[in-house]
Amino acid sequence: MQHTPIYHQHVALGGQIVEFGGWALPLQYTGILKEHETVRTALGLFDVSHMGEITVKGALAQDFMQKLVTGDIAKLKDKQVLYSLMCYEDGGVVDDLLVYKQSAEDFLLVVNAANTDQDYAWIKRLAPSSLEVKNESSAIAQLALQGPLAQATLQTLTNFPLDAMGFFHFEPHIEVAGIQALVSRTGYTGEDGFELYLSSEDAPTLWSALLLAGAPFGIVPVGLGARDTLRFEAGLALYGHELTRDITPLEANLAPFVKLKKEVDFVGKNALIAQKKSTVPRELIGVAMIERGIPRHGCDVVVNGNSVGHITSGTFSPTRKENLGLALVARDTVGIGDEVSILVRGKYLQAKRIGLPFYEKKYKKTPVQL
Repeated sequence: MQHTPIYHQHVALGGQIVEFGGWALPLQYTGILKEHETVRTALGLFDVSHMGEITVKGALAQDFMQKLVTGDIAKLKDKQVLYSLMCYEDGGVVDDLLVYKQSAEDFLLVVNAANTDQDYAWIKRLAPSSLEVKNESSAIAQLALQGPLAQATLQTLTNFPLDAMGFFHFEPHIEVAGIQALVSRTGYTGEDGFELYLSSEDAPTLWSALLLAGAPFGIVPVGLGARDTLRFEAGLALYGHELTRDITPLEANLAPFVKLKKEVDFVGKNALIAQKKSTVPRELIGVAMIERGIPRHGCDVVVNGNSVGHITSGTFSPTRKENLGLALVARDTVGIGDEVSILVRGKYLQAKRIGLPFYEKKYKKTPVQL
């Protein structure tokens, strides 16, 4: 298994180390529920250095990015971040990613850890030879500081006025605790917060500095368990669950991030236009269990004795104190408030459809959707 630069600190802090996508990462430290609730009420620190970072540079970088992703890169300003998707020709998803625009000739792509190698190969195959495409993942660490007290904590370590940074904006060169970092107001929790990209060699020092600075604010280190429950409550997609090779962005309720009207024909555009014209066959919905049980990934969703779809993600919601699930089902088969049966461990348990997201996001400003 691969180790992040923070691995030994995870062990020292009592992190329960598990294998995740080929990486040795902490599942939890003091407990998933406590870590989750602390992020919602105060702040938590995440090591997400396993994520992939790919740079695309050159005179034609912006033109290429327009063809690569579903969003409209031409409308993205320098120092803005865009959540977008890369698709196959048939509309299935290669990966979802964050696009950091340094300039029209310089982009940083942050991709899912398990997909980094395949994403890099995909981008290299499509990119013109004049562009410089590099997989910088081994040289870059990523730390995430998330929660309502994230800004107050981070501000003690930098002279940069963080209040001036809106959601999905970034500054490429900020000194934090004496360390150079790219700092963006982004996150995967539904809370306000920041993600910091820095040299792998500096990551252990900054990790310790953030924990020390956050101590008066009640900071806790957070593992994979709470990272998943936090993103789940906020309705944020996880590749391999809500997004796959066989699920399109339109089916995953991500139409706002798919710009079918942009002039450039990005990969998969024609297939997605055809899908939209013929009515998107499936939709992602939320369900709350009526009977006791947790709907897990892959569980069948049944209406009137017929399977209409499956659970993509499910867990106990620490904030709502309910067992909830995200489900990909045939469109218009389940209305809000309708009851369904979910096959959990061989038993059909009753649930009902509820609205999404399960938790209202608390970002500083409206996200960029181009």
